[in-house]
Amino acid sequence: MAKVSIKKDDSLSIKFTHQMVSGAQRSLDLYFYLPKEMGIAANTLNEEEYYHAGIVGRRAYYSHELHMPLVQSRFVSINNRTLEEFRMYLNLFAYQFAVAIETDAKHLRQVSEPDEFYPALNDLSEQVVQLLKKFRRNEPKEDKWQSYFAHADNYLSWFCEQQLLKTLANRPRSSTYSDIKDQVVEICRAENHYREQERKYNSSRTKQDANRISNKMLLLKRLIQQGVVLKEELKVLGVGLKKFVTGLATGIVMLVVSALIIKAQGVFNGLTMSLIFTLAVIYAFREIFKEDIRNAMWRFIQRGRPRWSRILRDTSSKLTLARQLVWLEFVRPQDIPSTITEIMKHRHRQNKVESEVLHYRIATRVMPRSFAEGYSEIQEQVSFSLVPFARHLERGKDKIYQESDGKVSSESVERRYQVNLVLAVRDGKQPIEYARFKVTMNRSSIVEITESKLPESINPLT
Repeated sequence: MAKVSIKKDDSLSIKFTHQMVSGAQRSLDLYFYLPKEMGIAANTLNEEEYYHAGIVGRRAYYSHELHMPLVQSRFVSINNRTLEEFRMYLNLFAYQFAVAIETDAKHLRQVSEPDEFYPALNDLSEQVVQLLKKFRRNEPKEDKWQSYFAHADNYLSWFCEQQLLKTLANRPRSSTYSDIKDQVVEICRAENHYREQERKYNSSRTKQDANRISNKMLLLKRLIQQGVVLKEELKVLGVGLKKFVTGLATGIVMLVVSALIIKAQGVFNGLTMSLIFTLAVIYAFREIFKEDIRNAMWRFIQRGRPRWSRILRDTSSKLTLARQLVWLEFVRPQDIPSTITEIMKHRHRQNKVESEVLHYRIATRVMPRSFAEGYSEIQEQVSFSLVPFARHLERGKDKIYQESDGKVSSESVERRYQVNLVLAVRDGKQPIEYARFKVTMNRSSIVEITESKLPESINPLT
């Protein structure tokens, strides 16, 4: 498994995932090559707005493995532990369980062939049942621990049911596998009955209101993330520098304006309409160019500087576990590293189109201190929404015509675009490793993500 994985996360988003151990230092660069025909550039996509609206990250403690068949080995007997240890192991298992089924169910929903989908769905549902049974066999007998167990049990039961139902709702239609579909429906019914009739976790008022049950489960999700998901403190960098640039730009504009006013007063004798009109034109040009000058100066000074810093803390101990610096900007061709340029030169001739390059960089330094007991690594997952990119794309309006036996038929075709994505990873002082991916997309979805071969002289990502 590669140290950094990139995959399709949703219909219009991609996600990279990686893990870091204590004391690690890693810089990760992503270069999005956006064809100019897509119409995406610095003047149509604001980097800061895109960062806050289109890039979502999740950083948490990690312990091998997250896929469901391997989660079972992580859940050990917890009845002989202290209350704090009980909560930690309970939350660790519940969090990994939820992430595992979400990961596997999301991957399954991307399968369109019935012969592949339904056997995988059957395996997934059986694993869910076995894991829930294993979890419930370790139910504590002490009253002081019961509330924590009930919260996790209620959430996992509901979440598993929702993931299975969502997967069924997006299943490929086939009458051959109706028995598997009925079996999964029975599992969902059994979980609903367990929650609402046997354990009576939720009141009738909550059950009857979709908003109430959704909000309650969101609260329970936050409770089981306690101690696992890291607290993030994000800070915008360069605030003082930006104020200085704004003041400097205003001063320069006013200096020019004052010089023009003095010159105008020397040309026109007294307060005349011509002088008033000239002053109005001068002030109008000041308002027009003041923002442009400020933005140009700020973009020049900010180029290559990190835009944000982030501190990751343990939610229980409040200790700082890692620090991060984040860059996001459109870069000029001359600012792109030569190795990245060399990788892009090896594209197929027909794919060598002019592109705008959006550069995302995140540099992480994990503190050399011990993690909480039971954890060995920190996992970071970052999703990039391509919805802001898709808004600029044209809808497919073309048709392909075919002739057969004298009859002409037509078939509508969609307009597709190819975004090249180059990944560069460096651990500490080790050599940089590279990978290139081709993201084929249309206005409504990502069609596929494929990894491309690198030139032999380039160090590949392992």
